[in-house]
Amino acid sequence: MSTSDDFVAITGGPGAGKSTLVEELHRQGFPCIPEAGRCILQDQIVIGGRARHERDSLLFAEIMLSWDMRSHHDATRRAGTVFFDRGIPDVVGYLLLLGRPIPAHVTAAARTFRYHQRVFLAPPWPEIYTHDRERTQDLDEAVRTHDAMAEAYTRHGYQLINLPRTDPESRAAFILRRLSPQPES
Repeated sequence: MSTSDDFVAITGGPGAGKSTLVEELHRQGFPCIPEAGRCILQDQIVIGGRARHERDSLLFAEIMLSWDMRSHHDATRRAGTVFFDRGIPDVVGYLLLLGRPIPAHVTAAARTFRYHQRVFLAPPWPEIYTHDRERTQDLDEAVRTHDAMAEAYTRHGYQLINLPRTDPESRAAFILRRLSPQPES
């Protein structure tokens, strides 16, 4: 059974290579949790639902929170390190991005459902940024999202580690080196 020390969150703005990195970690054999927001958007688009950034952002945030809490519970049944493509503090960051107050239950969730102390932050990366069916933000909003995520995780006591702008294999190796216990000197 995993504990929160085994749960590693990867965050940042959209289009910074997070999901590709998580896919690489999965390819290497690690259990991984997909990004709630993207999965929710895919479903909402198919059914014509309103839980989307541009239609009902607060409903979207509530569904992301529920999804992320369920994912956190599910991860406790896995052994070893589990990588998360975003985490519960990302909902706080999303609300900060919107300029909305953070409800007490969202703060309680971010305090209750914890991740490894080190959180990996993907910086904005204009050279790889693209739009797709779910990612409709422009680069400026992607940068503001990155900043909001950094603020959210910092508020909740996490140590942010900036990911290098490099290929997914090198990024995965970077993370694994920083998670390995360091020998005492």
